[in-house]
Amino acid sequence: MQLTDFDTDLFLRDYWQQKPLLIRNPWADWHNPLDPDELAGLACEAGVESRLVTQAGGDWKLEQGPLAEDRFATLGKSAWTLLVQAVDHHVPEVAALIDPFRFIPNWRIDDVMVSYAADGGGVGPHFDQYDVFLVQGLGQRRWRVGPLCDHASPLLPHDDLRLLAEFEAVDEWVLGPGDILYVPPRFAHDGVAVGDDCMTYSIGFRAPARTELMAHWCDHLLAELQEEDRYGDPGLARQANPGEIGADALARLHAMVTERLQDRDAFARWFGEYNSTPKYPDVDWEPEQWIGADDVRDALSDGQPLCRNPASRFAFIRQAEGVLLFVDGETFDCTGDAAALAEAVCAGDGVTPGADLSDRALDLIADLVNQGSLAFGEED
Repeated sequence: MQLTDFDTDLFLRDYWQQKPLLIRNPWADWHNPLDPDELAGLACEAGVESRLVTQAGGDWKLEQGPLAEDRFATLGKSAWTLLVQAVDHHVPEVAALIDPFRFIPNWRIDDVMVSYAADGGGVGPHFDQYDVFLVQGLGQRRWRVGPLCDHASPLLPHDDLRLLAEFEAVDEWVLGPGDILYVPPRFAHDGVAVGDDCMTYSIGFRAPARTELMAHWCDHLLAELQEEDRYGDPGLARQANPGEIGADALARLHAMVTERLQDRDAFARWFGEYNSTPKYPDVDWEPEQWIGADDVRDALSDGQPLCRNPASRFAFIRQAEGVLLFVDGETFDCTGDAAALAEAVCAGDGVTPGADLSDRALDLIADLVNQGSLAFGEED
């Protein structure tokens, strides 16, 4: 599916991270990519992150999955919402929903959360710290959007849900199948199902917090430092008052901290690995049988395309010679045709390279297949 009635440049200029936008069915041919029963089935699986939100008389409750198969039969006519995270990792048709939004760099993309709600169901007025495209799949949902919020915005007392204590809508729309609502970070919003069989696809984006970057970057640096890397002051001169921390000492101490923090090349390599770490790193995607360069050459000779694992994260940083490729937390230094291959793999979900690749490129493909990030598909 592709967006056919959408001005990307206008959107990036006037709306991205600035203000909400309602986009009425811009698809050439919209069709809902996931059956509600399939979504319910995913919510019952142990390896899938899911939540069930119910409300009655202003009382909100949250249940963490996996859910029992008979749980949905007990909900009756209550207002409830099922939320399943990272459905794109499990359903290729849902993963395809990300493609039209790749005018935002891939490293910013998080996942596709899918919600199903009964009449009146929702998760309450709230705000997020990230951008989101809310694509209506089935049924209708009434969205109300309020003003910007921040850490000082009052919340209702609740252990599991961050619900706004005060919410006043400034815009309101009812979305039908194929309609899209874009909501930038920190804008208050509230979506309520209008009728049953309401499915919404939330394409969310990542926005690292400054605290997150600083903490993890410093943790990485600390792990590399040696105990003997200590302050030194050879050539120390006598000072008038021994109680003073002198300017020279302060300069040396400050440099000890800032020199490593300001290593741009080291930061780039660290961030590529950190940002490409899978959302669920404990999940093992490795194939049952590993392959080698000869196996790769044979598969390419047969015309088999390479397909990316939807759960994998790919990115690269360009260098003077070649690129640094980051895949699922691992770094690959690529030059020549391996660099060209790395860029091609990062550009889309699939690529069909020729069989006349260098040994370096063949080894790269084998490494990515063996770690579960790439797989060979069927011959066209």
